[in-house]
Amino acid sequence: MTFVQLIDCKTSRVDDMNRLLDAWVEATRGKRTATHALVGRDRSSSNHVVEIVEFPSYEEAMRNSNLPETDRIFQEMVALCDEMPQFTDLDVVRDEQLNKGTARKVFEEVLSTRDYAALEDHFHQDYVEHDPANPTGDLHGLEEARENLREQLDPFEPRFTVLGAAADGDLVSLRFQAVGRHVGPFMGIEATGRDFTLTGHVTFRFQDGKIAESWFNWDNARLLADIGLVDMPRP
Repeated sequence: MTFVQLIDCKTSRVDDMNRLLDAWVEATRGKRTATHALVGRDRSSSNHVVEIVEFPSYEEAMRNSNLPETDRIFQEMVALCDEMPQFTDLDVVRDEQLNKGTARKVFEEVLSTRDYAALEDHFHQDYVEHDPANPTGDLHGLEEARENLREQLDPFEPRFTVLGAAADGDLVSLRFQAVGRHVGPFMGIEATGRDFTLTGHVTFRFQDGKIAESWFNWDNARLLADIGLVDMPRP
């Protein structure tokens, strides 16, 4: 279970606190178990600072606390504070990254069922798509993207599985797999009836909870090999 520790302190030396955090990051390189660290300042009280540190589990947090580098940095942090810092230990019971959930739903529910009407629920009308494999270049607008999806998905009836996802601010990156069969004409090529499996990556940029821009990379060579149009050995 993910574990989060809140360190609440009062200090007028916020810049020194930031430098101290930099020193801890460097000193514990290759040893620390923390996965995310954030420092926030109270807008209503400039000397009120909260540090939030995330760990994979409570046990990993304790292992991190036992590092001599962590203890040394902690003593220096206490010296920068006006009073003894307050600690709050939290077991995370819910961690919902909303944009990442939307991105996963787009692949596993909307695209897998080719529910083109539902695209409006998840994409901006002025959506822009970048895909180096698209011979027409970038796509502009939801309707243009919808028509392109029909041309690419209908001949193959793929089912998508999200293999991994990562979020950073308004960006979400996915690693996905598509499994399907060539059942209709595609770019002048008649249906072969052959099964295929391919993988790919996409990065979505979100705006107001909807996808505003995307960057795709598909394993198109593997698709063409699976349906028998090019020779390509399996690894």
